[in-house]
Amino acid sequence: MSLPSRVQIIDVGPRDGLQNEKQPVPAAVKIELVHLLQAAGLTEIEVTSFVSPKWVPQMADNAEVMAGIHRQNGVRYSVLTPNAQGYAAAVNSRPDEIVVFAAASQAFSQKNINCSIEESIERFAPVVQAALAAGVAVRGAMSCAVGCPYEGDVSPDSVAHLAGLMRQIGVQRVDMADTIGTATPVKVQRALEATLKHFDIDHVSGHFHDTYGQALANTLAALQMGVWNFQSSVAGLGGCPYAKGATGNVATEELVYLLHGMGISTGIDLDKLIDAGGFISAHLGRKTQSRVASAILSKRG
Repeated sequence: MSLPSRVQIIDVGPRDGLQNEKQPVPAAVKIELVHLLQAAGLTEIEVTSFVSPKWVPQMADNAEVMAGIHRQNGVRYSVLTPNAQGYAAAVNSRPDEIVVFAAASQAFSQKNINCSIEESIERFAPVVQAALAAGVAVRGAMSCAVGCPYEGDVSPDSVAHLAGLMRQIGVQRVDMADTIGTATPVKVQRALEATLKHFDIDHVSGHFHDTYGQALANTLAALQMGVWNFQSSVAGLGGCPYAKGATGNVATEELVYLLHGMGISTGIDLDKLIDAGGFISAHLGRKTQSRVASAILSKRG
C-alpha cells in the first residue's frame, strides 16, 4: 500500500460550513475565522460565496469579508461563483480561485439549480473562460458523486460524464463530493476511478460528509488510491439543505489527527486548529462537532 507523504487540505468552513446557519454571522467573525485558520497553517481556504442574498443571506457580506482578510503569502483564497453575475462580483474581490459546481445526479441538479447537468455546464463555460483569461484558477465541485437524496446511488458512469464535461470547459481540478454522506469506501473508490478518467491524481480531491460516520473510512480509501487533496470543515460545520439529515463535512480536526497519526504531513498545527474551531463554535453558541477537538479540549481542562 503506497500512501502520500503529505496531504493538502482546503478548509471550507467559512463558506460551506456557515452558509446554512440561520443566525447571522458578522463579517468580522468570518474574517477572524479565516485569520485563525491561516495561523493554524491552512494554505487553502474557501472563504465565501458570491450568490444572490435572496437564496443565501448568510453570504451577503461576501465582498466585505474578502476585503477584510489580511492575506498571507502562500495562502490560496477561493470563492464559490454560481453564474456569470456572481463571477463579475467575485472578480472584484481578487480571489485566487473560483469554484463552479454541478451535480452528478440529474434529479439533484434540477432540485438544486433548476436545470439539467448539461445546462449547468453550459452556464459555467463562459465563467470558467473569463476566470482563466483573468489568471484566476478554477476548481469544479462535483456534488452527489456517490449518492443522491432523490435518486439513491449515483453510478460511476454519471460521475465520469460530469468530470468529462468539466474538463471540456476548462476546469483545472475537481472535488469528488459525497454531499449527503452515504458513501462507503468501495463506492468512493469507484467514483474516484471514474473521475480519474478525465483528471490526473494531482487534480482530484475528496470531499466527504460524515452523516453515516464513514468520512474517515472514505478518506483512507481515497488515500490508498493516491489522492492527496481533501476538503474539510473546521469544527465539523455545515450540512446540505437539499439532503434531509445530512451533517457537515468531516471536521478538519478529525482529518488532521488521522493524517498525522499515519505519519502524513499537512503543515497544520492541530492545537491552533482546535482554537479556530473553538472560536467559531463559541460564537454560534454550541459545542464543536469535532470529537478530536472535544477530546483534546477535555484534556486541557
